[in-house]
Amino acid sequence: MNFLTGLTNLTNWLGNVIMPTLAGFLFVVAVLRLSRSAPSQYAVYAGFAALMVSGILRAIETFSRQRAWDDPDAVWITLLGFVNWSANVFLPLYGVLQVVAAILHFGGAGFRIYPGAPWARHVIAAMACFGLSGLLRMAEYFVAQGTGGVS
Repeated sequence: MNFLTGLTNLTNWLGNVIMPTLAGFLFVVAVLRLSRSAPSQYAVYAGFAALMVSGILRAIETFSRQRAWDDPDAVWITLLGFVNWSANVFLPLYGVLQVVAAILHFGGAGFRIYPGAPWARHVIAAMACFGLSGLLRMAEYFVAQGTGGVS
C-alpha cells in the first residue's frame, strides 16, 4: 500500500463514515439543548454541515469515476459532469421552487413573516434558472453536433 492509497482510504472513511455519525450526534445534541431551552441552532447547523461534507465527497467521487485516475482529462470531465448535473438537474428543480415561492408570496402567504417580500424576485430567479438551463442544453446540443469538425 502506498501513501496515496492510504490517504484516499482515510478521506473515504472520514467523509462516508465519521461525518454522518458526527451529524447524528450533533442532531442529538440539538434536541437535548432544545429540551432544556438552550440555544440549539448551532448544533443543527453543524449537523447539516457535516452531512453536506459527506454529500459533497460522494458527489466528487461519483463525478471523478467517469475517467481513469491517470487520464489527463479527468479533471475536465469531472468539472463538465458537475456543470451538466447542475444545469440539467439542480437549476430546473430550483426554478420550480422559485415559482412556488412566487405564487405563495403573490397570494399573501408569509406576509406577516416577510413584510413586503417582492414576489417578482422569485419570478426573475425562476426565469434565470430556466433560461440558464436552456442555454446550457442548447450549447451542449451545438457542441455535440459540431464534434465532426468545422466544414
